[in-house]
Amino acid sequence: MIKNIPIWVFAYILGSISFGVLFARAQSVDLREHGSGNIGATNVARVLGEKTGILTLLGDALKGWLAVALASWALGDPIAVAGAGLMAFLGHLFSVFLKFKGGKGVATGLGIHLYMMPMASLGAMGVFAFILWISKYVSLSSMLAAIALPVLGILLKMPPPYIYMSLAIAMLVIFKHHENIRRLVAGKESHFPKK
Repeated sequence: MIKNIPIWVFAYILGSISFGVLFARAQSVDLREHGSGNIGATNVARVLGEKTGILTLLGDALKGWLAVALASWALGDPIAVAGAGLMAFLGHLFSVFLKFKGGKGVATGLGIHLYMMPMASLGAMGVFAFILWISKYVSLSSMLAAIALPVLGILLKMPPPYIYMSLAIAMLVIFKHHENIRRLVAGKESHFPKK
């Protein structure tokens, strides 16, 4: 277990890098003072444009993918890899560079799962796309896709540590969307693209 710690610490630091904040600062914009105040790709797209939003999505997904890829290459053990994924995700949510604040982790979670459970990830992306198509709510689509991941992991007989990590990430995604849930219930959540 001790040999996992350096990789997990690195995964956390890597996850703490916020591409949305970096892109916004390059344009002298504080994301937390614009749009929804979130540092993720959806708010970046609203505030800085779709191109920058896509770059943020790719950057946040890539850091999650790299964290688990490194753990897999260096250690190979499913517990070590799952732990690295969870630490990278926690880094995005509670960034050491942002006073332990952060985003909601959807893109980072996607990158983590794309490496660890690619087929389950493709299924969850299908859930996201379908729910977004019928509802136009990114938040609802993200939460349902996050819930779909551990379910698909079970159906595809993925290693138990991967499923436990996926379940933990799903719970954290829902927790980080608590304000969106309130707005959804009240009928005040913004559609995307914003009408």
